[in-house]
Amino acid sequence: MLIHLHKQATTTPKVRATIQASDEPASTLAKRFGTTEQTVYKWKHRDSVEDRSHTPHRLQTTLTPAQEAVAVALRMTLLVSLDDLLAVRDFMNPNASHSGLDRCLRRHGVGNLRDLKAKAPKPKHSAFEAYEPGYIHIDVKYLPQMADETSRRYLFVAIDRATRWGEGRLGIDPVDQFSPERVEPRLHSGI
Repeated sequence: MLIHLHKQATTTPKVRATIQASDEPASTLAKRFGTTEQTVYKWKHRDSVEDRSHTPHRLQTTLTPAQEAVAVALRMTLLVSLDDLLAVRDFMNPNASHSGLDRCLRRHGVGNLRDLKAKAPKPKHSAFEAYEPGYIHIDVKYLPQMADETSRRYLFVAIDRATRWGEGRLGIDPVDQFSPERVEPRLHSGI
């Protein structure tokens, strides 16, 4: 049997069994094993020599089961945040704390608001419509002005939707530099 004792443990299962089997007074046993009398009394009244769980057997909560049910129902139906739910606590229980209400919601499985919200279905990607050659899509991207430049520049991108031929050009004037008359012949020639 593997025993996990903390560094300051003064009793081992063997010492505990000796304490349980002994008829000597608690003060004598405490001096012999270097413990307190309270520790000796504790092990004399136990049935086993193993450590017990340190988790509480009863939850310390200020909310009654009915108040917990109201908080969970509000969370699930209205999808309110914890802070908004705290505003309602004055009607439920003014002694409820932020962390106590959070533990209550987690205990009932509604602690994460993102999981409760319905996920919107992702739209399906559709193919491009069939276009005749010559239908040109033009994008203008505004570039930041660099320290060595006197004015901001633009990136012009033109794509023929039918042939997928494209052209990009840097320019200073967002209108005159990239007119369709200048782009269309290049797109169809592949230059």
